[in-house]
Amino acid sequence: MGISVWQILVLLLIVMMLFGTKKLRNVGGDLGEAIKGFKKGMKENEEEPLKSLEQTKENDDTLLDSDFVEKNSTVNRNG
Repeated sequence: MGISVWQILVLLLIVMMLFGTKKLRNVGGDLGEAIKGFKKGMKENEEEPLKSLEQTKENDDTLLDSDFVEKNSTVNRNG
């Protein structure tokens, strides 16, 4: 015993009569923009860890290069 198509149509008709089509259109537009904003935020959150990992890798490479140069210059002075 589920909801039939006629019951849904009657419910939609009552909602339209209570709020009006203009108000429902505004609510639909606001809801659509909220969903777009949510998706954009999720996408940015997915990209953020990748950027921080890339930055960490670049920092590590720079530190390794500077340590290598520093150790080699110490060996050459002592050698």
